[in-house]
Amino acid sequence: MIFSISALVLFGALLALLMRYRAIGAGAAVVALLFGFYLARSDAAPSVDQIMSALRDAIPSSGK
Repeated sequence: MIFSISALVLFGALLALLMRYRAIGAGAAVVALLFGFYLARSDAAPSVDQIMSALRDAIPSSGK
């Protein structure tokens, strides 16, 4: 759960930066938000969660 919240903050900040520097417009940001919302409610959500967990585990941390 901690990773999920951290990923949410990371992707939210990335989306905000993209909007701030006009790399994407407001319409594209809304589409990205809605896509994430509906993806989380779909049958693909557990697979996406497993992929993100595998990526998290593949990145070496300085605390180990």
